Amino acid sequence: MVSLRRLKDHSGLSMRQLAAKTGYSTSSWERYLGGRSLPPKEAVEAVAAVAGENPTRLLALWEVASAAWTGPPADADAADTTPAGATPGPPARRRRPARGPVFAWLVAFVLVAASAAVLVARAVGGDEGRAGPPAVSTAAPAGVAPSPVATSYTCRIERIGGQWFAGLSRTRDAILASGHAGPQVAEAQCLLRRAGFPPGDIDGIYGPRTERAVQRLQQKAGLVDDGIVGPHTWGALRG
Repeated sequence: MVSLRRLKDHSGLSMRQLAAKTGYSTSSWERYLGGRSLPPKEAVEAVAAVAGENPTRLLALWEVASAAWTGPPADADAADTTPAGATPGPPARRRRPARGPVFAWLVAFVLVAASAAVLVARAVGGDEGRAGPPAVSTAAPAGVAPSPVATSYTCRIERIGGQWFAGLSRTRDAILASGHAGPQVAEAQCLLRRAGFPPGDIDGIYGPRTERAVQRLQQKAGLVDDGIVGPHTWGALRG
């Protein structure tokens, strides 16, 4: 559900706002975005509409994820809706068996890659003058232990056009979260340190200390403190 999580963050909506706009409860979205429950196809269409995206690609990925899903069924929210005393309906369709860790890894990779492609396509301004293609952070596949290589980065803080930069990335909308690594993460770490929220070593690895520093910044800025760096958090870092 990485794609849905990133679309939610890109929309700038809180869980409560997302629930109000899609018709699915806050607790349902917490399960969907947390990977504890497969969302119904209608929920995928709803969040795509909220984020202003064509749902075709997400629905195709949903079909792949549904085939590999081994958790609760997508209609788990409706499991307890039978009135007291009423005759229960036929049992829910049996979930398909797991197709092995390799297939699950491929599903996770496809979801992450598609999400990155959507966000790159929607990027606006700020990086036009940057040489070469935009860097894309790499997330660890589901079920595979991340093994990022620590690198020492140097912060070169400067104020350009009313915004702060550290000389490692000029992005304003890359999505960064736990498990990511690279110069964009190091840029965020430098700006966190400048803002008074030290993330530890500037190593380009989005670990627990960096996530906690991001949450403290988000709390101070009045943002949703989910520990994920998105467009609004970049605005707070560069502002």
